[in-house]
This record gives sequence, C-alpha cells and structure tokens, in this order.
Amino acid sequence: MSRAYAEVIGDPIAQSKSPAIHGFWLGHLGIDADYRATRVGSCDLREFLNTRRADPDWRGCNVTMPHKQAVIPYLDHLDPLAASVGAVNTIVPENGALMGYNTDVPGFLEPLRPLLDQTHYFRMARVLGTGGAARAIVKGLASEKLVIVLAGRDPAKARALLDELDPAGEHHAASIAHFADPTDFAFDDREKCLDLVVNATSLGMTDQPPLVFDLSHAPPGSIFYDIVTSPLDTAFLQSARAAGFRTVDGLSMLIGQADHAFRRFFGALPPRDRDAQLRVALGA
Repeated sequence: MSRAYAEVIGDPIAQSKSPAIHGFWLGHLGIDADYRATRVGSCDLREFLNTRRADPDWRGCNVTMPHKQAVIPYLDHLDPLAASVGAVNTIVPENGALMGYNTDVPGFLEPLRPLLDQTHYFRMARVLGTGGAARAIVKGLASEKLVIVLAGRDPAKARALLDELDPAGEHHAASIAHFADPTDFAFDDREKCLDLVVNATSLGMTDQPPLVFDLSHAPPGSIFYDIVTSPLDTAFLQSARAAGFRTVDGLSMLIGQADHAFRRFFGALPPRDRDAQLRVALGA
C-alpha cells in the first residue's frame, strides 16, 4: 500500500538531521507517514519536482544547500515571506500547484523570541555570510528592528543584499576577513543593549574550513548563534562560551523551522513539549 511521505533535498544531504526530527514527531503523534532525505543535484531539480508533483503520496519537501534559491523558477507560487526573502526552504503541493515557503525566518527567530519581546536601548547583529540562509536571517532580524552588519567575502554582495532585503534600514556591509583580526573598539556595555553574532556560513561545518572570528569584535553580553548543525557544538560556539558569552546552536533553528514545515506537510502540530527528549534522540 502507498504511504504519505515528505522529504528534505539537497546536495550533499547525508548529514541532514531533518529525517530524525520529523520521524520523531510522526512516531509520537502516531501518524502513518514517512520523512526521508533525498540527494538531488542542481541539474536534476526540474525533473525531480515535476516527478514529485505527480505523486499523490508526496506531501512536500524541505530544501537545503545549495538549492534554496535555485528551486524558485520551478515553483508555481511563492508565499509573500518567501518572495520577500528570495529563498525557499519548504515546498508544498497545493491544489495541483507547487507553493514555496520560507520557514527559516520564524525558525531562526524562535529561540530569540524572549529577548526580542523585550525593550532595548539598541539592537545590533553581526551576521557572517551572504547565502540563502543569511537572506532569511537578515530579513528576520530587520523585521525585529536590528541594525545589521552583514559580512561576506565580497562586501559589495553584502551591500546589495542589504539594499534588496531592507532598503530603508541603516545597515552596514563588511568583509568577513575584517572579523578575523583583533579590534580595540570601545563597545557600549549597557545591559539593555541586544547584540548578536551569527554564523550563517558553512564555515566550521564538518569537512569545511573553520570560521575565524576574533572575540574582540563581540560587545559585552553578546549572544553567539551558529546555524551549523554538524558538528552541533562548533568551535565558534565553544570559544564564545569559554569567554562567558551565551550561545544558541543550529539545532534550535532547525527544530524551529521544521515545526512550521511539519504543520504544512502533515496537517498536525508537532509535540514541542518533547523538545528535550528530541535533542537527546539527536545526540545533542
């Protein structure tokens, strides 16, 4: 008998924790469905989506590197948030059409929500990276009124990205190499300031070069957030924690974005009261 399923696509894909997350929720809710990981190369995206479109058991897919922007031409419609971000990480078949969503934005913001709901003298985020994940992060932080310093290998690309995503914002572009060297800048140390340092690159990921970030660029009280999930406790987070900074790991964003995707795939709310148990199951 046929069985409903969803999946995550990317290249590479073996490292994805999404099947374990969705499988955990499906099992605890008793939903007879499957969630799998499927490697799809860039040249195969069109054929893959056309094939899945015709499969009555397919409930949709999550999209990871390097396809979050590349899938857009093959979709019929974009949710307004996905359109404004310019990146898609969730595709759902709706009435015969393929709809693109971006659940990275609410997923990224979820662990920060208690802080974002407070009042601050000043809010700033140093975001490292200019890829598809960074697009969602910049859009989300701009919506929460943070001033953003976006750093990439090409500062001109970072500047263009800021101008595209939040043209009215007073943001700044920089070279990612700037943060590798020490600074003696005197930061505002008031308690009511919110400062984030976000790694939105693949640097520090398993089999990737390390992220070089000198901690002198982090204002007092900064929160370090790394979206890398393999390894979960990156050297970036370890060094920040050793220096007394608070940290947020990539599993927080991954679970948060998966929550929104799961609802669309399977029409049910995931059992978020079991997050601690889920983390143990994932080896966190």
